[in-house]
Amino acid sequence: MNLRDHLNTAVEAAMRAVGIPADCQALLTQSTRPEFGDYQANGAMAAAKRMGTNPRELAGRIVAACDGAGMVERLEIAGPGFINIHLSPAFLAARVETAATDTRLGIPASEQPQTVVVDYSAPNLAKEMHVGHLRSTIIGDAVVRALEFRGERVIRQNHVGDWGTQFGMLIAHLEDVMAAGQSIDDAALADLEGFYRDAKQCFDADAAFASRARDYVVRLQSGDAHCRRLWQRFIDISVAHSEEIYRKLNVTLRHSDIKAESAYNDELPVVIAELDQRGLLAESEGARVVFLEEMRDRDGNAMAVIVQKGDGGFLYATTDLAAARFRAQVLHADRILYFIDDRQKLHMQQVFAISRRAGFVGEHTSLEHHPFGKMLGEDGRPFKTRSGGTVKLAELLDEAVERAARLLAEREADLSAQERAVVARQVGIGSVKYADLSKNRTSDYVFSWEHMLSFEGNTAPYLQYACTRVRSIFRKACIDPAALAGPIGIDAPEERALALRLAQFSEALSSVTHDAAPHLLCAYLYDLAGLFMRFYENCPILRDDVPAAVRASRLRLADVVARTLATGLELLGIETPERM
Repeated sequence: MNLRDHLNTAVEAAMRAVGIPADCQALLTQSTRPEFGDYQANGAMAAAKRMGTNPRELAGRIVAACDGAGMVERLEIAGPGFINIHLSPAFLAARVETAATDTRLGIPASEQPQTVVVDYSAPNLAKEMHVGHLRSTIIGDAVVRALEFRGERVIRQNHVGDWGTQFGMLIAHLEDVMAAGQSIDDAALADLEGFYRDAKQCFDADAAFASRARDYVVRLQSGDAHCRRLWQRFIDISVAHSEEIYRKLNVTLRHSDIKAESAYNDELPVVIAELDQRGLLAESEGARVVFLEEMRDRDGNAMAVIVQKGDGGFLYATTDLAAARFRAQVLHADRILYFIDDRQKLHMQQVFAISRRAGFVGEHTSLEHHPFGKMLGEDGRPFKTRSGGTVKLAELLDEAVERAARLLAEREADLSAQERAVVARQVGIGSVKYADLSKNRTSDYVFSWEHMLSFEGNTAPYLQYACTRVRSIFRKACIDPAALAGPIGIDAPEERALALRLAQFSEALSSVTHDAAPHLLCAYLYDLAGLFMRFYENCPILRDDVPAAVRASRLRLADVVARTLATGLELLGIETPERM
């Protein structure tokens, strides 16, 4: 339970003690200005309106009944009934003390861990990964890391696209290339994007080729050994490419996390049979559909979702139903999180609705679509190459590292060539990830090299550098942080502000695990770094006239800041250099 939840529990216990109904909430928030305390409880006004009493008088009764449990220094009533909560310096010092001596920074693991299935990345294995895969991959991975830090049982599901018409098309083109004398190794995906483009041109221009490609799809899905062998070659090369991207991105997805579309092939007839058994299927123009009464089209008719085409073929919806059924019934998920872009909102709503009605997913399992906006170029349009083509993710990451290397070369730093190369990779990749993760997940954002690689503002280089600066204090003083001892004092205003923000780290993590909002963790880290700089400027640490006990206290506070920054960045999948 984080600090806000502890305070919320204390205030709501006081509300119950003075007779306020159990469904009235404390409505606790972090204060935006220090003079309003550290937190505000705003529930007295809504409760008073419901009870027909004076809100300020009711707030006074809540304050009188509230047991701060050692956390609260004082409570104040403001305005018509706001309750301002000022935390005790001794309590804040104790929180920092706990963080200083704990590898988890005082954040306990979940006592009742949930099984959380997370569907993210999911590239199409017929083509190379491009910038359109970036957001799902890194947002999903940040949430996964935070969930695992919290102690949840996380099951990654990389629902890669490895099935369908495009693979019949690729197999047909591969056969033609091989017939011309090229080996599979020479032809198959040395340039995956180009190979796909050539196959698509043949498919669009040659009716006989298109017919052969469709025939190969049927043969592939029926288990034809020849088609499966060629298909598997595409899959192996494509997966190897994706895994190389994941390594560059410092993403935790592994080969064992792949649960491809093809893995559900045998289950699709079972899904249709179970929908039929439950009386959910109807026929419409030869296709088998599910009508959703709870979802209406523009004319007010129940929305029809096709789950099997007239020719017996299945659709993405059918595969997604099979996946939801597997995750709930076989993996026993408590939560299933989907990181799929906002264009799929209606599709996911339909899949969720059918999954519930069919009993594939029980009411105890949370189905959550966490959509995200688009990456835009500086012209405000979807991010493309100068020629208007799709930007390959591998090329984008390589350019980021090259730009970071040039930037570091302009700065004075006592680094060897090898160290510069490592730092350039950490800064370049970190910059691309942080520029995305620091934006509201649901919003579009503009991709800007100049902004993301800046050492000023809310960027990865700023935070990475802030972390190295804190660590440099210990190098300069030749002090091992683990050897520090003595109490932590919270006396100066800057010390108090820093200690309070450190105590709120768990709240920032909760925003990631509960709301899939990594940008709030980014905002927290940026704020923490700024508070440390104010602390460092106003609270001398290594100056000769600083008493030894004060120096030790401030060094311990600085160490917790460095560890919190490094941990937060690690949970975002961003590495922190030792020196920059």
